Amino acid sequence: MALILGIESSCDETSAAVVRDGAQVLSNVVSSQIATHAPYGGVVPELASREHLRAIVPVVREALQRANVEMKAIDALAVTQGPGLAGALLVGITYAKALSFALSKPLISVNHLEGHIHAVLLEHRQTHSEELPMPSLALVVSGGHTHLYRVDRTVQGWKYRNVGRTLDDAAGEAFDKVAKLLGLGYPGGPIIEQLALQGNPQAIAMPRSQIKARQKKHARGEEFEAASESYDFSFSGIKTSVLRFVESHAMKPAIAERQHSLSAVENPTVEDYLAHCDRLTLDLIASFQEAVVQDLVAKTLNAAQKFEVEALIVTGGVAANSRLRSQFVERAERQGLRVFFPSRGLSTDNAAMIAAAAYPNFLAGTFAEEHFSAEASMRLG
Repeated sequence: MALILGIESSCDETSAAVVRDGAQVLSNVVSSQIATHAPYGGVVPELASREHLRAIVPVVREALQRANVEMKAIDALAVTQGPGLAGALLVGITYAKALSFALSKPLISVNHLEGHIHAVLLEHRQTHSEELPMPSLALVVSGGHTHLYRVDRTVQGWKYRNVGRTLDDAAGEAFDKVAKLLGLGYPGGPIIEQLALQGNPQAIAMPRSQIKARQKKHARGEEFEAASESYDFSFSGIKTSVLRFVESHAMKPAIAERQHSLSAVENPTVEDYLAHCDRLTLDLIASFQEAVVQDLVAKTLNAAQKFEVEALIVTGGVAANSRLRSQFVERAERQGLRVFFPSRGLSTDNAAMIAAAAYPNFLAGTFAEEHFSAEASMRLG
């Protein structure tokens, strides 16, 4: 029986969790920085690092207290190494290293993207006696990432192959930028999801990304061959289409007025937003969300068919979007595929997923090197 204390500080949430045997969450504490970054319409890296410094100690203490576990009872520590904001990552890594040294406990470094995948695997173990079907295709979709991975379980552990990625904005980033453009505040994803319910998703035509397949180089020479289909994503065109629509329909004065009115409301409700959104704005929001959702679903399902997987994993902050979930379930069912999502609490950044992802490494005795550091652009697979 192993107790792992996980620490996550890759972006704008400071989190600590205690997980037993990679399957039982004893505690999962998350300190959000939304109020700090909301006035800027996005995460400010320097402010994020400062907030992590303030929160890391009390968050870890609270996680241990909720788990009813003493620090000395922890068997290992796990911390996010990357990808993420370098300064934010260093706060978690430095504190985890200090605890590891003081307690003489092993430390495991974890890839944040792998953590999101293990959020689903963790909850599946809690509710099912059998393992999640493999191989699976995982869509990791959040404010900073939009990646597709083929996931396999081997004797040595987990194997990931990256088969698709965003070439520009992540899906969650596109939600945030469009929300900011329309004067709706930050974070944009939850606001857009709620307002889209009141609009017509077919009202305004939005472009679908047209991406040429990535080319492969022959090992023996300089000849190239194109893959049959691309599973990469691009959301900059959809975002630009929203901007062009705003300009061509003279919506900027109304946006400025909306932004001013909502700034005077503390913790605005859906009704507050609706009171300042006309029919055209609601249709634009719904059409934008639908374009993003359909692009994510279509490319993922095409990749699932190509790579002959047994199941789909959809995880990350955007996986909490109800329209995305319903479309995945409805369309995957037609292909005979089951779709697995994390609970909404484990969709966003959290330390329970980091501790769960570290458990296979704990069993294998694969621990972090003494001088490892943050890797802001760390890759998986």
